[in-house]
Amino acid sequence: MRKLAISLQIIDFISDWAGKIVSFIVVLIIAAVLFLVLQRIFRFTAGVDLITSNKILFVYVIFGAAYALRAHAHVNVDILHYRLPPRVRSIVDMVTSIFFFLFLIAMLWMAVKTAITAAPGFHLSIRTFLPQYWPISLLAPIGISLFILQGLSNFTRNLITAITGKVMP
Repeated sequence: MRKLAISLQIIDFISDWAGKIVSFIVVLIIAAVLFLVLQRIFRFTAGVDLITSNKILFVYVIFGAAYALRAHAHVNVDILHYRLPPRVRSIVDMVTSIFFFLFLIAMLWMAVKTAITAAPGFHLSIRTFLPQYWPISLLAPIGISLFILQGLSNFTRNLITAITGKVMP
């Protein structure tokens, strides 16, 4: 049981640090959008395109998802959920996590397929700035895997609570 608790703490630590590190990307997103606005005001045509700022946002979202799951920051329908006893709440969370894992496995499958096809060709944008897409394609499976790991950590905690009735921190 102690090894399991340590494993869950390691996953939580990775999710926390991924979220903290990626939080600084918001500054890049703001800079890219500000540059786009200034570019349009002064009719300057060369520079960062909108697709580049979208790719930066994608990295922010995909790596921040595990942190959001760890911090319970995702949107929930809490009308009845928090009124349930901890054991029943854990069972409900375990049942609904089946859909979570199915969705993320499909997402991971598509991300891996995209990364495999994008990396050898070193795909470039057809826009002015010509950012390379393949690094972003390679980051997607990593971020989704972190999200799945945090989901497994939460599922394990729910399983322990469902069996023992004790809420695991």
